[in-house]
Amino acid sequence: MATQRITLAKGLNMGLRKAMEADDKVLVMGEDVGKLGGVFRITDGLQKDFGEDRVIDSPLAESGIVGTAVGMALRGYRPVVEIQFDGFVYPAYDQIVCQVAKFTFRSKRRVKMPMVIRIPFGGGIGAVEHHSESPEAQFAHTPGLKVVACSNPVDGYWMIQQAIAHDDPVIFLEPKRQYHADKAELDLDVAPEPLFSSRLVRRGTDVTVLAYGPTVKTALKAAEAAAGEGTSLEVFDLRTLSPLDLGGVYESVRRTGRCVVVHEAHTNLGLGAELAARITEECFYSMESPVLRVGGFDTPYPASRIEEEWLPDLDRLLDAVDRSRGF
Repeated sequence: MATQRITLAKGLNMGLRKAMEADDKVLVMGEDVGKLGGVFRITDGLQKDFGEDRVIDSPLAESGIVGTAVGMALRGYRPVVEIQFDGFVYPAYDQIVCQVAKFTFRSKRRVKMPMVIRIPFGGGIGAVEHHSESPEAQFAHTPGLKVVACSNPVDGYWMIQQAIAHDDPVIFLEPKRQYHADKAELDLDVAPEPLFSSRLVRRGTDVTVLAYGPTVKTALKAAEAAAGEGTSLEVFDLRTLSPLDLGGVYESVRRTGRCVVVHEAHTNLGLGAELAARITEECFYSMESPVLRVGGFDTPYPASRIEEEWLPDLDRLLDAVDRSRGF
């Protein structure tokens, strides 16, 4: 049985390598992805092994990176582009929303756009401005884009390969504070779950908690703490943000009667709002309390010295659980 303990960074690196070995049309492109191996070392060693024609150090121009990738995809390549930090994606927003997302629809599916846009997202690393954003709702709101978020090393390894093999453009969100934080056992003999699927990661009976990316770890810690106080939390890792996979979530909420959503992005018009609306529509007569949301405050991301006060943490999540049970 082929198993090894890996970090999320290592899982993504291995997944990229596997995809590049399987298909010579897979290219990696971005700022410092080649000789440096990326700021977070996700592409470490790839240029050395696959050459500068397949692992391309680009100019510092996100619109140019994504625009070039559009042309590559139209010519049959499968480009994987790295946006170095989440807050740097906005110069490429026009390309992503107006070209990447619309080409397939505009051509009545005669033209494919197999592209993966990797975006390290979220805070918690003590970075400066523009380095800790959570822009997922802006892309999940855009028809034509698929949006996924890995939360652990095993998902990182499999999901990046699945995203590269997919024929539609995928926004691939990676929780940067998890890159080197924890290790997990990767068993290559265990088949991966489908790319666009959510997963139940902890069973419980009292409250359903929905999380993705960096907040999955927060939710699991909250579940451990709540268990010590006699409250049983059922935790889902959403994994896919567009399309959402909520069949299991609906079943869970109908059992628990309560739901709390946690994400780092601003609460106002964040993904939690869409989740709350869908769950209310589907589970209204089973619910004992409204869906509650825990997220970042409605301000720009703060200076690093106070980011821990801004980010949703275990205490804020447990407070929402208590409020939900108090109805």
